[in-house]
Amino acid sequence: MNTANNKRRKESCEKIEKAFMELLQTNELSKISVSELCKIIGINRTTFYSNYTDIYDLADKIREKLEDNVSEIYREEITVGFNSNDYLKLFQHIYQNQLFYKTYFKLGYTQDYSILKYDTKQAEEHFDNQFIEYHCEFFRAGITKIIEMWLASGCKETPEEMDEIIRSEYGRRKNID
Repeated sequence: MNTANNKRRKESCEKIEKAFMELLQTNELSKISVSELCKIIGINRTTFYSNYTDIYDLADKIREKLEDNVSEIYREEITVGFNSNDYLKLFQHIYQNQLFYKTYFKLGYTQDYSILKYDTKQAEEHFDNQFIEYHCEFFRAGITKIIEMWLASGCKETPEEMDEIIRSEYGRRKNID
């Protein structure tokens, strides 16, 4: 493979994704056109179409990238089957990638809570294996809303303060620390 072309393609994708995410903050997805996006960036439509099928494919690729990035944060834990409940890592990642996460929320991908998986094994221990589905849904919806609120406020609180908020809510549970 041609390294120069790979680098150029990667740079083009990064420019397209960044411009798209910025444009999405003030526009609905259905109102963004490939032509408009290409004009803003100063690229040809062929460059866009060589990387994405359409605007919706671009949105899906951004979602996949974010979900992969979040999984990467906890890759070691997932591999060994251990949950440290270290939400500080997540809040730091969100803080450093605010536009990425705002885009995720703007696109409505939080419906299935793909960015955060709840440890059902741990929930079974905490709640004596009763009503686990309700506890998992409560947690996923709660942390998702907290993240959404934090992003909407411009991440005024530090990642450490956000971690403390989660810990204070779940501090009465055994093994949270």
